[in-house]
Amino acid sequence: MTVPITPAAAHLGMLLWAVLVGLSFPAVGLMSELPPLLLTALRFAIACSALWWLARRSPEFLPPLRLLPLYVLMGLCLAGFFGAMFWAAHHATALSMATLFVTVPLLAFLLGLALRVERPGWRLPAILALGACGALGLAVAEAWQQGGLLRVGIGEGVFFLGCVSTALYPVLSKWGLATGRLPGSAAVRTFWSLGAGGVLIGLVGLLIEPLGELATMCGRDLALLIYLGLFSSALTFWLMQRATAVLSPGVVTAYGYLVPFVSMLLLFIQTPGSIGLEWLPGSLAVLAAMALLMRRDVAAT
Repeated sequence: MTVPITPAAAHLGMLLWAVLVGLSFPAVGLMSELPPLLLTALRFAIACSALWWLARRSPEFLPPLRLLPLYVLMGLCLAGFFGAMFWAAHHATALSMATLFVTVPLLAFLLGLALRVERPGWRLPAILALGACGALGLAVAEAWQQGGLLRVGIGEGVFFLGCVSTALYPVLSKWGLATGRLPGSAAVRTFWSLGAGGVLIGLVGLLIEPLGELATMCGRDLALLIYLGLFSSALTFWLMQRATAVLSPGVVTAYGYLVPFVSMLLLFIQTPGSIGLEWLPGSLAVLAAMALLMRRDVAAT
């Protein structure tokens, strides 16, 4: 039996999601240079292993054949985003990618309107636009310190397609729940979508990446990989699926605006002198947008 959650609990879970995602970037930076797609496939395999004991307890664990195409499509969304991100990392600047990523909540809202899982109106787009401006301000502040440049090219185009792909993932989840196609268990939905995405990413990795380089993985790499698989994949995607049951796709993806804010806090802890007033406008806009989103959903119930 699936226990329903309240919008307030869903928002708190997504706050934890933002913290976990923000902490995952320093962890990835500590790892050795290994094949990224194969590494992601291993992360997803570890995540599925952790989710299996929880998902298998659900009577809806084994999906009917008619559900497999939807799970594969959700897996393609994950594979498309990670594949685009890793390819664009060598063809686009960090500032360009950060700028494009702030479009994800608005893209999720528009895609949600197309599939009728978002309500038409002006309030949510306005709040999302405020959060996007704040996240963009934080990205520009960080890039300004690091001498980053904003440009548009083939790398940015590919990464934008990846942003569309990741925006579609919660929309498909919400649509599947709204139409009764997907099960009520967040663990089951996370297990099968991550499994499908991991298989697809792994197949692409086997085709274009040297498998032998994984043998150079050291003990620290393995420990970080397990951490990323358990917390930055299994737990974060479960929290997202859990929140999707009661929040709209635009609201769920809006918590991505908090990720650069978490990165800013980590930077402040490490080097307090590097934080200046240039971080303030973006921080205030992001926090205001998150507060408005929480107030909007909690007040509605």
